[in-house]
Amino acid sequence: MTIYGYAAMNLTLREQDIRANRGMRKKTFEEKGLPYAGKLAQQNCQDLEKILEWNIENKISFYRITSSIFRWYSQYDIEELPNADKIKNILERIGETAQENRMRLTFHPDHFTKLASPDETVVEKSITELDNHGKILDFMGMERSPYSSINIHIGAHYSDKEATAKRFCQNYRKLSKPAKSRLTVENDDKESLWSVSELIESVHDQIGIPIVYDRLHHKFTGQNLSHKEAVIAAAETWDQRPIIHYSESRQEHGDEDARPQSHSDYVDGLIETYGSDADVMIEAKKKEKAVLRYREKNEDY
Repeated sequence: MTIYGYAAMNLTLREQDIRANRGMRKKTFEEKGLPYAGKLAQQNCQDLEKILEWNIENKISFYRITSSIFRWYSQYDIEELPNADKIKNILERIGETAQENRMRLTFHPDHFTKLASPDETVVEKSITELDNHGKILDFMGMERSPYSSINIHIGAHYSDKEATAKRFCQNYRKLSKPAKSRLTVENDDKESLWSVSELIESVHDQIGIPIVYDRLHHKFTGQNLSHKEAVIAAAETWDQRPIIHYSESRQEHGDEDARPQSHSDYVDGLIETYGSDADVMIEAKKKEKAVLRYREKNEDY
């Protein structure tokens, strides 16, 4: 049975100041150092645990963890934090809770993660970012497979798609096993960028990683594939339950002045997985409230 999820912020709990994305500016990090970074990280992990408990109570079994759980993580290892043992214990509990309740946990690192960049400095930072996400999932004890996906975009073509795809595949091979075993790549939301069919040919067929289909993005990079054809083609790149992203634009909801790519607060359409047995990440501004409303309208729970 398809499960529906949401990403990062739980708006219901945010009203109680329960959130997993407490951060700090670089100046603050430089002034207060690892003790303060560890304090924030522990608070974030504790609140992540509360978010998962809320999800379980509300029968939401798919959740994308914020990538902001450890701020300035590229500057240190978790083991260097003064409270590392406490943090790792919380992460271990989170993983146990997720597995006991069959909850799927994933990540979607920020847009600056550019594995195909021609700039080696950007690539090095991107590899560090992805490797760190892999470490967090390892601390949780999550399986090393795309079921616990670390999903990214290629996100650019650098005026040469063939060379860009080759760099992506070459740099993928530089990742640590915890990151490499979980990596997935998603179609983009600009006509000149990466479609499902291009990702299958230039990435999946070369290095075997699964393709995540995004419904709204497909409107811009469909390349004559219907939604059904794209969902099925992407799903066939997975060895387990696929993931698809579903969102609707604000324009579809009557806001004609919004960017075509801007997500709506809720989703009104019927989400179709076309027999792919995919799990669906609902990307709507109202987060868990959008999932609950959609489920109430369309599913028998």
